[in-house]
Order: sequence, then C-alpha cells, then structure tokens
Amino acid sequence: SSGINAEWPLRPGEADIEKLEKQFSDWKSKEEELEKQEKLAPWNVDTICRDGFSKTTVNKMTGKENELTEEERLDQSQQFMEKYKQEIEKFGFFSNWDDSKDYLLSNTHLACEDTANYLTYWCVNLQMEEKNALMKQVAHQTIVMQYILELSKTMEVPPIACVHSFFTKIKTCDDKYMEGFRSELNAFITRIETRAKEKTDKLMAEIEAEEKEKRLGPGGLDPQEVFEELPK
Repeated sequence: SSGINAEWPLRPGEADIEKLEKQFSDWKSKEEELEKQEKLAPWNVDTICRDGFSKTTVNKMTGKENELTEEERLDQSQQFMEKYKQEIEKFGFFSNWDDSKDYLLSNTHLACEDTANYLTYWCVNLQMEEKNALMKQVAHQTIVMQYILELSKTMEVPPIACVHSFFTKIKTCDDKYMEGFRSELNAFITRIETRAKEKTDKLMAEIEAEEKEKRLGPGGLDPQEVFEELPK
C-alpha cells in the first residue's frame, strides 16, 4: 500500500534546532558575521513514499540554489524570513487541511525550507513562553511543510509542485500513512519541549548567577547564603 514508512528517521533533531537558534541570534544581533561553516538545520531524513504521485507534469528542479555559496545562501534565507515573517506565521495558525493547501497555492513562495526553519524556531520560543497549545499547532504545520519538502526531494521537483498532491494524499490516506505523520509530529513536539526546557533552565541559571554576583559582600560572601546557614 502507498504511504510513508512509519519507521523513517524523525527530524529536525535537537542539534538542528540549536543550530537554527544560533543563526537567528546572529541575524538579529548583527554583532558578528554569520559563521560560514554552519548550515541551516539540515533535514537528514529518508525519502517519503514515491507511490501515488506523478512527476510527469512538472519540471525538474534547476539546482540553482546549489550554485550559491554558503554565505549567499544564509543571507538569502535571512532576507526571506525577515520579509515573509507574518505570512509564515499566518500559515502556522491554520488547522484545516484545505485552508493550508489554499494558502500555500496562493503564496507559492512559502513552500520552501526557510518556512520550515522559521516555524521550528518559532515553536521553541512559543514553548519557552509556556504557550504549549499554540506551539503544538505550529508544530503540526512545521511537519506539514517538512512532508512537502521531502516529497519534493523524492520527486525532484519544486516543493510547490507537491502541495496539491500531498494534501490530496493526507486527506485520503490509509491508517499507516496517518500513523507515520502523527508519530513524526509527536516526536518533533517532544524535542521542542526538551529544547525549550534546556534553554529556560540555562536562562534561569544565568539570571541566578547574576543576582548572586550582585549580592556578594566582603570576602565574596553571599549574605543570603550566610543567613540560610545560620542556626535555627
């Protein structure tokens, strides 16, 4: 039967998410150059099923992006995310298959890896803000985009050429296909929650260290610690 292999590797992993965050930080601060050797969240995944999709009606991908240098590609991604931030976030809010499909077909430029990268980064921030329900909604749309991207790689056509086929497939798929989608989504949500907790814990530790440094008295003693150690 047609459908994805439920055992295919999940992504993006925590290392990829952390890499994404580093690049967003570089772009926002503009205090240092983007590191040339750092790539934007690679998606190392087995291809999804080839069954049920025809690639005879669309042109092959030109490979033009592969001709860009690393720095040019990163700069291009930065400009894209800054320009289309609001449109990407609007896509993140859709919960209906048809709404998502129609929106992408009306905004064909959003069917790309930069959209998936931005959604991933946004998921981490939403979880850190304790907006778990919204994070899960955006995570769903992130996986939708990832499926479209993987189908694009399999068929060797632009992602937008796979949008209609993907949504037709997902709405009429068998249980195994949907099980694979849900498994991918749940694993992604778990990684987002883990990454957000790590970032929050690190941030709290840094704040606590700064507050302790401000309290230090003569001889480097912390008055609060001294008070807590006094006999009751």
